[in-house]
Amino acid sequence: MRYLFSVARKTDQYDAKKAEAQGEAPTAERDVNAALDILDASARGLGAFHINACLRCGICNDTCHIYLAEPQTANLPAAKAAVISSLLRRRHTFLGRHLPSFVGARDLTTNVLDEMPETVFGRCTACGRCAVHCVLGIDLREIIRIGRQMCAAAGRVPDGIQRTVANQLETGNQMAIPRDELLSTAQWLTDDLKLETGDDSIRIPVDEFGKRVLYLINPREVKFFPLSLMAAAGVFHAAGESWTISSKFYDITNYGFFSGDDTAAAEITRRVVAEAEALGVEEIVLSECGHGYRAFRWEGPRWLGKPYPLPVRSVIELLDKYIESGRIKVDPRKNAERVTLHDPCNLVRLGGVSEPQRRILARVAADFVEMTPNREDNFCCGGGGGMLALSEYGDRRVASGKIKADQIRATGAKIVATPCHNCADQLLELSKRYKLGTEIQAIVELVYNALA
Repeated sequence: MRYLFSVARKTDQYDAKKAEAQGEAPTAERDVNAALDILDASARGLGAFHINACLRCGICNDTCHIYLAEPQTANLPAAKAAVISSLLRRRHTFLGRHLPSFVGARDLTTNVLDEMPETVFGRCTACGRCAVHCVLGIDLREIIRIGRQMCAAAGRVPDGIQRTVANQLETGNQMAIPRDELLSTAQWLTDDLKLETGDDSIRIPVDEFGKRVLYLINPREVKFFPLSLMAAAGVFHAAGESWTISSKFYDITNYGFFSGDDTAAAEITRRVVAEAEALGVEEIVLSECGHGYRAFRWEGPRWLGKPYPLPVRSVIELLDKYIESGRIKVDPRKNAERVTLHDPCNLVRLGGVSEPQRRILARVAADFVEMTPNREDNFCCGGGGGMLALSEYGDRRVASGKIKADQIRATGAKIVATPCHNCADQLLELSKRYKLGTEIQAIVELVYNALA
């Protein structure tokens, strides 16, 4: 299957001579042809507009957090787009075919494929901020995605991301957490909730049939951030919600979305939808994860080629409804320190959810202040696009986050709320590196703290 192609790539290379002796195309030729199939398909779609319309005006330069932190030509948004557009121009324009050097066109070779991951994975988080400021509305994120799809087809996805995709396909979650560990975590969190609330009826339900909500979580909530899952359980209990998580497919993340492997991304999505149907739930609610929301809410139906059989929304939207309807009561005095909000790119700029979290924080925090800029214009924290999984770009990732650190410092906030665990990981590292002295919390944690 195509989504296992990159996982098997190292084995393929060991058998390359044998395969050639048996009459198969050489590995290098197969890689190039697979990538060219993706490139040629993009020439027939909207991607062709995004690739060809750039005027190289430079307006987008100062929108890119990576270029601002490392002002090299290779980090310019237009330069990143040119890596892909030069290949398309070579195959699909008259001048590119006949006068390639005149128009900056080039052939796709294995050397170009080997260089491409540095551009599409290592120099861009696909945050989409450049598109907000582009006079033509060119979306560099779409161009970068074409490049990532080419890398996926040719077995050039960086190991950090590819291993995560393999984990999801093989174990059901990106961190390969065993089922027993999930169950034991749910149990001790339930015990803690009972002690904290004095309510013996509270619990974290797992694999329960016929509940209203299937709650998808980030595996990091099991492994590293259990307070987020505990807080959600406390809020759901206070709201009288009927809910469950699945021990098989509970992972909201989808690293196929990051890798450019749509086949893998579709399979991950299909499994979750099938599990929701098997459990007989009425709605899927997505935990606080920027790319998970974007991938599952908006990209999933396209990958599957059909609408979902049940509604999907973010837990942020659900919490907003709880408070608005009076289903839960909150006291902002319980969150007395100044709170600011980081907007995850995939949830806000690319996902359309910007106001529910603000209404929530205005109700649960005594002193909520905005960063500048914010909402769709907010800077990426630097950890998106799978960058957190790529240790080889760690220095660049943290350096590019200085803009975010400066934003946070300017607010004077002691708590940074962010509805995304990828962002939370990056913000924790930025707070340490740039000595911000801030605490990072999920929205649901602040809601739980404020329960009256």
